[in-house]
Amino acid sequence: MKNIRNFSIIAHIDHGKSTLSDRLIQATHIVSERDFKDQILDTMDIERERGITIKSQTACLPYKFSDNKIYYLNIIDTPGHVDFSYEVSRALASCEGALLLIDASQGVEAQTLANLFLALEHDLEIIPVINKIDLPSADIDRVKQQIEEDLGLDPETAILTSAKEGVGISEIFEAIVERIPPPQGDPGAPLKALIFDSNYDSFRGTIVHFRVFEGTIRPGDVISFMSKNAEHRVEEVGIFQLQRVPRKLLSAGDVGYLIAGIKTVSDTKCGDTITHKTRPCLSPKSGFQEAKPVVFSSIYPVASDEYEDLATALEKLKLNDASLIYEKDSSAALGFGFRCGFLGLLHLEVVQERLEREYDLSLILTAPSVKYEVVLNDDSVMVIDNPALYPDPTTIKESREPFIRASIIVPDKYMGAVMKLCLDRRGINKNYQYLTSNRLEMIFELPLAEVVYDFYDKLKSITQGYGSFDYDIIDYRVTDLVKLDILVNGERVDALSQLVHQERAVERARRACDRLKDEIPRQMFKIAIQGVIGAKIIARSTISPFRKDVTAKCYGGDISRKRKLLEKQKKGKKRMKMVGDVMIPQAAFLSVLKTGKD
Repeated sequence: MKNIRNFSIIAHIDHGKSTLSDRLIQATHIVSERDFKDQILDTMDIERERGITIKSQTACLPYKFSDNKIYYLNIIDTPGHVDFSYEVSRALASCEGALLLIDASQGVEAQTLANLFLALEHDLEIIPVINKIDLPSADIDRVKQQIEEDLGLDPETAILTSAKEGVGISEIFEAIVERIPPPQGDPGAPLKALIFDSNYDSFRGTIVHFRVFEGTIRPGDVISFMSKNAEHRVEEVGIFQLQRVPRKLLSAGDVGYLIAGIKTVSDTKCGDTITHKTRPCLSPKSGFQEAKPVVFSSIYPVASDEYEDLATALEKLKLNDASLIYEKDSSAALGFGFRCGFLGLLHLEVVQERLEREYDLSLILTAPSVKYEVVLNDDSVMVIDNPALYPDPTTIKESREPFIRASIIVPDKYMGAVMKLCLDRRGINKNYQYLTSNRLEMIFELPLAEVVYDFYDKLKSITQGYGSFDYDIIDYRVTDLVKLDILVNGERVDALSQLVHQERAVERARRACDRLKDEIPRQMFKIAIQGVIGAKIIARSTISPFRKDVTAKCYGGDISRKRKLLEKQKKGKKRMKMVGDVMIPQAAFLSVLKTGKD
């Protein structure tokens, strides 16, 4: 165990985490130059394109230190987005130390702070690393000052590196060996191991990624998952060196994988504890919780005959993504589909993109909504994530919506614009403090429903890319919730219904009506598009009809002849309106729902 080091790399988005991982892997030669590719720990195309880590990876790096001993450095990679913060916390719980990566030109940002606090909660040794020192805009002295003032760490211990150029890599290896403590634990004690990730292999079943804290695990052992008392016989254990490398056993301090013929990823929960069936440990590792979806949306295939394909695609995707939940749903306008729950907006986008790319589907998503609590007159509580389930308003005593605590770090010249954006979104300003002479952290409490639309895009826009944002959900609060319905030619279109705050209802209704007016083709009769709450119309757009020139054959004569023809046309149009159905094209749903921005 003295020669093992378990560490993670934590950073704000786009501070060079994956690039640094690449250089560390290259330096230990566990992969040949021919097989090497950039972002080697990122396995999905979407991760490479967006430059974000969605699925964390692990690698065991053998490193020969100056004392001529071989040290095994287990790098436990973490996802880099706030949606996956629980997975990050479980990965950090499996480590003894962390490299805190800071961009030399951007400096300390919101997720840098959030990840630091997460690492300190797990009592990890923190090694600050200033990356991208080769950039012309790099300001190392300013970043060192931020490390001392914002993070409370010693700036003199910071390692200067350029992951792109390969500068400072040997110093990072030496700091990992010298400053991160080796793991503790008794190989002879009852088995206690923490699951921090899992993925699905179509031949072997679920591959469980875990860290052993106490005891030893071998092939043939019967193990138990403590959260659900599920029992399995271990077929294979081993370590990761980008490929799976089988071992005879893994003992306290080791990080690796096990295969036990587990059918789906959802059987192995992130944060669960593994122990032996016959000799269990006394208590599981603390901090385990079920992954809870935060944002909900319905997914429908554009072509109704692709419903079965969508069902199969979701089933296969669920094998690799245990946090995705879905159930059958149907809409009069869009046919059959699925109501899905996601960890956040990024998770929603990733699932949509994977379905469209990997399974060649064309999809329509309804406007994202959050989970509301509705207290009825008999004091029973309903949890609602779908506008179709909203009860009769006369039976409702009060409604509650989830609130978040948002931490926004910006240069002080953008303070007024950010304050206006947050207050426009019903935010409550709790606190702000200067981190340095010209950067401040602003704390707001905001309704989650106001953030799931385009809040992050707007924040980046008004701060010219310098604003950084991190949040966590705090509680549910009483709100004035209403159900907004859209009527097209007097018919309610259920797929366009939304649950909105009373203040936002008119604005949302007008936006939806105007967009539908642009997308629905004109008919021979007038079409009214209305936004309604109950029986009250709050917004309206009218699509004017085509007008056939019925008086063209009248080449003179008395005006009464023309009037007679026009009256006849008017009666015909009235009759047509009574029996005329409006066909709403798919593009109309996409315009309102896909870009349904506030």
